[in-house]
Amino acid sequence: MPSCLENQVSDAELTKEQQILRAMRKTLGSIVKDAAPRDGQPSPLSEATVENIRMCFGLIATREAELADALGLSRNERPFYSDEEPNAKVLQFSPTSGKKPN
Repeated sequence: MPSCLENQVSDAELTKEQQILRAMRKTLGSIVKDAAPRDGQPSPLSEATVENIRMCFGLIATREAELADALGLSRNERPFYSDEEPNAKVLQFSPTSGKKPN
């Protein structure tokens, strides 16, 4: 089965696919959260269903990684606060005239 990358899919279509995958991941996560057992009650989901959910999350993550690679995006990006101190510091170097400072 040829992948969409082999078919030269446009960036807009990849972005649409990324939006669909993100929505599926969030919806599936909400379903898991809503179905989580409360106060020691047994899970309403069977072991087979739990395993299928894990497989879905794995497939979504794999496809998101493939799309990120196709678009040249970094996959290790993390959210940050606008007032957060950056990890890297920019140093300013001034040209030297060949003299050593005293």
